[in-house]
Amino acid sequence: MRKVWRGGVIFAVTAAFFAIAIFVLIRIAPQPPVAEMEKARISLSDAQKDKADIYSKKLYNQSRALYDTAMATWRRENEKFIYLRNYEKIASLAAQSVKKSRQASESSITTTSNFKTKLKQKLESLNEMSSKLDDLFKTYPLTSEVRIRISKGKILLSEAEIAYAKAQYLQANRKITDSEYLLSESYEYANSNLTNYFKSFSQWRSWVDKTINDSKNSSDYSIIIDKFSRKCFIYLNGTKKFEFDAELGENWVGDKRTRGDKATPEGMYKITRKFDGSKTKYYKALLLDYPNEEDKVKFRAEIARGSLPRTAKIGGLIEIHGNGGKGIDWTEGCIALTDKEMDTVFKLTKVGTPVTIIGSMVDLQHVLNR
Repeated sequence: MRKVWRGGVIFAVTAAFFAIAIFVLIRIAPQPPVAEMEKARISLSDAQKDKADIYSKKLYNQSRALYDTAMATWRRENEKFIYLRNYEKIASLAAQSVKKSRQASESSITTTSNFKTKLKQKLESLNEMSSKLDDLFKTYPLTSEVRIRISKGKILLSEAEIAYAKAQYLQANRKITDSEYLLSESYEYANSNLTNYFKSFSQWRSWVDKTINDSKNSSDYSIIIDKFSRKCFIYLNGTKKFEFDAELGENWVGDKRTRGDKATPEGMYKITRKFDGSKTKYYKALLLDYPNEEDKVKFRAEIARGSLPRTAKIGGLIEIHGNGGKGIDWTEGCIALTDKEMDTVFKLTKVGTPVTIIGSMVDLQHVLNR
């Protein structure tokens, strides 16, 4: 009985000794840097959430490289005998990775904020340009190519705004760049064309002043057609009495040069005949004395210097007529009013009533700043 008891004690002591020895061996074995590596992994994940992989790519890639190196080193150390393993370098690499990740996050947040601000400013600028194109050139006879470029530019601008709202800033920036190229180029072309057109403003202004003064001196009616504003103004005794919307020839910018060019002429004219009923297909019409002698002189001069071919024919049959109200420039060069407005003009005018057609009653600066 005593032997059994003694044997049990020896076994217990031996087991305890081995347990203590194993515990000591485990305690003195190098401990893997689990917590450090987990911290590095979380820091990388946080940096990616902050879009550091996009907006602070260099720092993010450095952090990723440190983390990957630490993992590779950890695997190599684990292949060694447990007591020969050294995890100090791994812990150091993990700590460096954490530091770079945090720097990448901070840099990305700052960069994104600045980038976002710049993109917003660009979007506002492009929307302002788009509005100017609409205000100034919506009814201006630009070429179909320019119209297509403006349309594409507006579509890209809309797509850029959608990308911006989704925080897809790089994509938004690409769309903005493409939109800016199309809209800026189109605006510069249109603005140059408009500026060139308004070189005739002093001439227009002198015609307007003479027409209004003649109306005042004669105590009679006069008509002024402002092509740019699409307006027909009726004056009596030098005072504006009526104002109507007008529709013009498709190619109304500039003076009429030849038959069939669909341009509305510019100059000082008079009503030569009045048509109504079956005498006109446009409800009512007022025929003007285009081409007058001045128009014929200009036409012959263009033929002589070769700016028009010798086969060119001068136009004619320019009228103020009804059937307007379509909201577009559609005539062959005439001025179209609604039938109701045509009733008023027809009633107030007579053969000999002056009709002055100009590009604009206000100068270019007023047009651009309105």
